[in-house]
Amino acid sequence: MSDALMNTYARLPVSFERGEGALLWDSEGNEYLDALGGIAVCGLGHAHPAVTRALCEQAGRLVHTSNLYGITRQAELAERLTRLAGMDRVFFSNSGAEANEAAIKLARLHGHNQGIETPTIVVTRGSFHGRTMATLTATGNDKIQQGFEPLLEGFVHVDYDDLEAIAEQAANPNVVAVMVEPITGEGGIRVPDENYLMGIRTLCDDNGWLMILDEIQTGMGRTGTMFACEQNGISPDVMTLAKGLGNGVPIGACLARGAAAEVLQAGKHGSTFGGNPLVCSAALAVIDTLEQDRLPARAAELGQRMLKGFAEALASIEAVQEIRGRGLMLGIQLDRPCGELVKQALQQGLLINVTAQSVVRLLPPLIITDAQADRIVEQVSGLIRDFVA
Repeated sequence: MSDALMNTYARLPVSFERGEGALLWDSEGNEYLDALGGIAVCGLGHAHPAVTRALCEQAGRLVHTSNLYGITRQAELAERLTRLAGMDRVFFSNSGAEANEAAIKLARLHGHNQGIETPTIVVTRGSFHGRTMATLTATGNDKIQQGFEPLLEGFVHVDYDDLEAIAEQAANPNVVAVMVEPITGEGGIRVPDENYLMGIRTLCDDNGWLMILDEIQTGMGRTGTMFACEQNGISPDVMTLAKGLGNGVPIGACLARGAAAEVLQAGKHGSTFGGNPLVCSAALAVIDTLEQDRLPARAAELGQRMLKGFAEALASIEAVQEIRGRGLMLGIQLDRPCGELVKQALQQGLLINVTAQSVVRLLPPLIITDAQADRIVEQVSGLIRDFVA
């Protein structure tokens, strides 16, 4: 690794040179099965022909002009994405953090337009919304906030999956929005009670708050439907996307509907690179493929297969506290820190992740085969059994 890079990551001792589908090859020619998908980014796997073709064709025509002008591919993606999500308008950025930053700015401006001097957003402990100053403050993790104080005002943290805690904020006249993940990603693949999101929707309606759903990790088919909130029968006022939207090309999106869609006007927000022709072409190819190949439904099917496999393989392991997830967003909670499993898996040609210190997180591409899904279950189960023995 280069000494010219800032030490912002504790990188593993491997560099990948080539990928195809769910497989990667390092600089030494060793093969790996990717059960992490670039942290839920490469939903279509690596070097997908539709994305490759879209990028090459667009790069040969036009990469960038600026949002000072109309961008045909951006308009096409906006129409497609808002229709899919049941939203009215979208702002394109370069990352999930920027998409969430836009959502936070939208909520604050919405509050100021109502005469609220200190607009406040209810967020949850254990959440992760990004590493900009606003999204870092919104994130419910003291560890990643340390050293960056003073944090921003205008956020109230409550426990995740606790409707009563959100309801209590009705007494706070400054609250303008609730921002939450349908399933926590960095927080350990926590799947809330089935009534949680519906309850938040009701509280927002009753109190005139905006409901902001961070679907950056759960969106684009990952959990078994195009967007996780579809499974709860609700529509947020604001939804943020990134990760799987571009299959590795940097793009984020902040979608809004109703009055929330009209809050941001010219001069209030922007992005130099956001929504340029190249990234929008890639995102359109991703959406085409997700729909044509019915990959969200495939993710739901594979997720059930893997959950059942893990339940059977790890049934007698007392150290395994819970196996949870939805679609191809899976977590195995152990009773102890297990970060060393990442290197052990790497040595066996498998890419996994550990989050929240003790949760094995699996986010494989949506295009994995049955055999690859079974291999992940077998290898991960074996690693866990050996680790806790």
